[in-house]
Amino acid sequence: MPIQLKQLKTELSAELDSILKYWSKNTLDNKNGGFIGQIDYNDHIIANTEKGAVLNARILWSFSASYKVTKNESHKKIAKRAFEFLSEYFYDDEFGGLLWSINADKTLKDTKNQIYALAFAIYGLSEYYAISKEDKALEIAINLYLKIQEHSYDPEHKGYFEALTRDWQPIDDLRLSDKDANEKKTMNTHLHIVEAYANLYKVWKDKKLQSDIIEILKTIEKHFINTETGHLRLFFNEKWIEKPDVISYGHDIEAAWLLLQCAQISEDETLIANYTKHAIQMAEVTKEGLDSDGGLWYEFNPEKNELVSEKHWWVQAEALIGFYNAYQLTNDETYLNIVYKNWDFIKKYILDKENGEWFWGINRDYSLIEKDKAGFWKCPYHNSRACLELIERIKV
Repeated sequence: MPIQLKQLKTELSAELDSILKYWSKNTLDNKNGGFIGQIDYNDHIIANTEKGAVLNARILWSFSASYKVTKNESHKKIAKRAFEFLSEYFYDDEFGGLLWSINADKTLKDTKNQIYALAFAIYGLSEYYAISKEDKALEIAINLYLKIQEHSYDPEHKGYFEALTRDWQPIDDLRLSDKDANEKKTMNTHLHIVEAYANLYKVWKDKKLQSDIIEILKTIEKHFINTETGHLRLFFNEKWIEKPDVISYGHDIEAAWLLLQCAQISEDETLIANYTKHAIQMAEVTKEGLDSDGGLWYEFNPEKNELVSEKHWWVQAEALIGFYNAYQLTNDETYLNIVYKNWDFIKKYILDKENGEWFWGINRDYSLIEKDKAGFWKCPYHNSRACLELIERIKV
């Protein structure tokens, strides 16, 4: 088994290098600055597309986190490019928030404060601060944290509202994307707020921030984790009345390991114990979504008893970490074998062996999902993080 693990670690190190090379070579926007807004599945640049805050923040995180491992100065340089572009064009000096998107020419496009984007900015900025010690990065991260607490936090019912206008007023359309329910509180945003706050706490040991992390983890445990089924509940109104939706296998397995990591960073022993149990239960129930080829299906609709028969890149990336984490917690090699099989699936169907990076995914019939290689939602964060997490966790 250690030989196979050693091989996996070697392959993931090579894959991390490949991912970073792709983004370094193909996505720098030398005309408008920052990064190109969209590259299609054939590696064609779609000219003059908008630039999203989430993509920029995730590039910032990916290259900052990778630099810690690679010590490659070119990776640090790209992280700096992402930081400078985010701080100059996405960070909103006037209202203290973060613009959701800008046009290719850097003019304003969508100015709403989508809290999910603010969370990813905090995540990326704190990671960049860890490698650069650039005070401005930490200052903006703290400012965004304080704005979320001031405007998005619900003091009456706990939890966080999804979105507000540029000047922090209520907004009608709260959705993160067209596929989401228009509800005020969502699992996805809470998951990434706590992820961001935990990452900030690693570089800024603030007691109030620590208590906020602990409160969010308790809120997630109370409302979003269905301890009967082990799956996540996804959408709620402000009073925590659920709007039932799909089972998201990708989010289940991502939350399994990520929430435990946040609990460990919070240093709350009760939460660490609770989230250790959740991590194992959630990994166990995510097995429902595994196909015989080693891939993890995207979603299941219980109301229609219907599988959303696609296998997305990010779902596979999170499966690698989530199931390896379950193996670490239990020493049950069933989970390790899932990791091996999933990595084989990724190599066979998801990696673009010709041009680099990962395809969006495949359909049930193994045809390619013809969506972006790089874009508003297609970024180097999930797959680089899977490589980084397993490189660190595999001790051989």
